[in-house]
Amino acid sequence: MSVSLQPAGTGLAVSGGMTLATAASLLSAGMSALAEAGESRFDLSGVTEIDSSGLAVLFAWQRAAQAQGKTLQIVNPPRNLISLAQVYGVAELLSMS
Repeated sequence: MSVSLQPAGTGLAVSGGMTLATAASLLSAGMSALAEAGESRFDLSGVTEIDSSGLAVLFAWQRAAQAQGKTLQIVNPPRNLISLAQVYGVAELLSMS
């Protein structure tokens, strides 16, 4: 399973699976993008699957963005992310559009 994080328009595009297998590399790439480029908008339209590890990555990115005085914006969340966040009762904690 592979995943990539690439500049796209006004933010970053995530493509591939956001799962346990990719969480560490994705977390690192996102944290670097937040710190170095100041990006806080993540387009998830290319995400093929997501599990609780992917959800944890989103919350880590959110904490990092907040520490920089920014709001993490998650655009085009896949349906399974919304369902997973609802199951865990955390959907309202993520800024998804």
